Amino acid sequence: MNFKKSLLLLFSAAAVTSHAAVTMPKIFSDNMVLQADTAAMLRGKATPGARVDAKGSWGATASATADRNGVWKMNIRTPKASFEPLSLTVTDVKDGKGMTFNNVLAGEVWVASGQSNMEMPLRGFWNQPIEGGGDEITFSRRNGEGIRFITVPKTASYEPLDDVNAVWVESTPENAGEFSAVAWFFARSLRDILNVPVGILSCAYGGAKVEGYEPKELIANYPDRDIKAEQANKDMKDFERVGVMYYGMLFPLRGYTARGFLWNQGESNVGGHDYYPSRQADMLDHWRELWGNKAMPFYFVELPGWVYGGNDATECALFREAQHKAAATTPGAYMVSTVDLVYPDEPDDIHARNKRPIGQRLAQAAATYTYGQKGIPHEYPKYREMEAKGNTAVLRFDNMYSGWTPNDSENIRGFEVAGADKVFHPATVRICPDLSLEVSSPEVSDIKAVRYCFKNFAIGNMHDTYGMPLLPFRTDAW
Repeated sequence: MNFKKSLLLLFSAAAVTSHAAVTMPKIFSDNMVLQADTAAMLRGKATPGARVDAKGSWGATASATADRNGVWKMNIRTPKASFEPLSLTVTDVKDGKGMTFNNVLAGEVWVASGQSNMEMPLRGFWNQPIEGGGDEITFSRRNGEGIRFITVPKTASYEPLDDVNAVWVESTPENAGEFSAVAWFFARSLRDILNVPVGILSCAYGGAKVEGYEPKELIANYPDRDIKAEQANKDMKDFERVGVMYYGMLFPLRGYTARGFLWNQGESNVGGHDYYPSRQADMLDHWRELWGNKAMPFYFVELPGWVYGGNDATECALFREAQHKAAATTPGAYMVSTVDLVYPDEPDDIHARNKRPIGQRLAQAAATYTYGQKGIPHEYPKYREMEAKGNTAVLRFDNMYSGWTPNDSENIRGFEVAGADKVFHPATVRICPDLSLEVSSPEVSDIKAVRYCFKNFAIGNMHDTYGMPLLPFRTDAW
């Protein structure tokens, strides 16, 4: 073979090997749900300078040119939500090769994140069941029509990853056991309220701190967190580390067009009630920036009852109070209560089994505040003011429209009163005609403060007539 012919073959081989195929992260796969009726983001890699075209079976098209690193990104118009399967093809214009995604739905997409109570799947954890989980799995094909999940594997990384080892799956008994139970009940409820498909990007890691889902530049502002020291500590468990869920799990999802965020986390930050609202707000601000939408709603779950430092201690109560503060001071953030959802046999179980109402309450809030649905119960009775009258105190509340349940005062529990000695005693309660509550105790002759479910483990049974629980509160700041 002569020199010129050898050189020509060498250049030809180089040209072939340098042309990279169009690729996309695994979060774009068959069975995915694209956010409906918007400009949905698509991204991937190709040969630098290559033109990439996208075409949906619904008629929309979009194009992008790969940059010098081979990275491309585009937005494609999506149709209105529908249960009709669609397809999407992404092609390198030069060679006509590409990728086609089938069984795609246009619907409502939500990112579900947090620690173990969001991670906890329908099959439950070891010796820790989900109430009704077996039935949900058994009938998931029919009950999960139009619901799709992608569940990000637990991954810890101090450097940003670009992809996850997971794809979208349909609701079937084979798949549903691994679905986040809270996110599943949210998706079922939201689908039924709106009558549209729902897609869940599930990204949760048991034991994670709020700082686990934040980047290095935020963590650097926290004097009690040292990411370099943690990185050097080889004995530290991954779930205890900061930043690693962000880089290993959340960052690869960045920008996948979604309606909003769901968050169920806090147990690993109990004791940090002074700093938690600002750090959660930091996290949310960054997530919104990462998704390119400063208005993305954020719905999060009140910390459930657990023993922590003792049933009657207040670390958990103080943390719940901080969560309510976060909801009140963060635009676009709303919290759902769990004060009534633990059972008497669960003080030592951090994974309470009653997840259905949590998901449903998240969906009720989202349907109201994000989708503008009318008539759905979504507000909670909330303490407004106290009028002390010696050995009795009258409490008044907001969001009370038609009465209390139970309306039998003998069955009301969770209220305590204290005098100047700051010692709290169980209180009896009388429901007044104007829906205020009169509380008293034979142990306290001059009431100075009232508390309701302000303990680590307390079960509230006070609801309005819609079944929405009275939020925990204290009238004092002791």
